[in-house]
Order: sequence, then C-alpha cells, then structure tokens
Amino acid sequence: MMALDARTAAEFILSGGQYHDAPQGRLLMETVGPLETMTPLVMDRAYEDDRTRRTARFLKFSPVVPSKSNRVNPWEHDVALYRRRNEIERLFRLIQGFRRIFCRFEKLDVMYIGFIQLALVYVSIK
Repeated sequence: MMALDARTAAEFILSGGQYHDAPQGRLLMETVGPLETMTPLVMDRAYEDDRTRRTARFLKFSPVVPSKSNRVNPWEHDVALYRRRNEIERLFRLIQGFRRIFCRFEKLDVMYIGFIQLALVYVSIK
C-alpha cells in the first residue's frame, strides 16, 4: 500500500501471503507510474534491495530507507523523514481494526478489495 499520510492511501495491491514485499512494491510503484518531479518515498527495510531502489529512482521517487547493517556500501537517508513512517503504519493499524479485513472472511479477492476500499473511505472521512 502506498499511503500519503495516516488517513489517506494512494494505491494498494492485493498479493498472496507467500510473496515477498519487494517485488510487490516494485509493481505498485510501476502502477503509479513515473512522476514529474522527484518525490520522497518512505519505505520499510524490506524494500532496501538495489533493484527496488533502482526502480524507484527510474520512476522519480527518492527512496528513503536505511540500509541493512550487513551491507558493504551503506547509504545515507533522511532520518527525520524516515521517522514519519509510523504514520503509514498507523493507517495499516486502522484498516486492520475492521474485523472483516483482519480475519479475511471473504473468499473472493474482488470482495476483499471492496471491503478494503470501503474501510479506506471510512478512515479518510472519519
């Protein structure tokens, strides 16, 4: 999920639980498409691989993610901006507050996506 703040989601993709986050994150960035100007993209450490960072830069996102401790060539990141990642995590927590989404009662993906969208609308207007 790409979120703008603690109450606004920009885009999301539903994927299976067995998939790693990084390929799904690259797919999500590609669905948003290239931007006009460089825009910071605060990411979790699961997205810190070189391929994801390269894709982000190609699409004019400025990746804000710390390098893992065992990386040979670590990079600098904006610490103050990375601390705001908790706003996005709060959106996830708000969405999982809906029991139907948390437990995934829906068998069909289209129905599950519909309930996620409904929850996002509710959270954004609340």
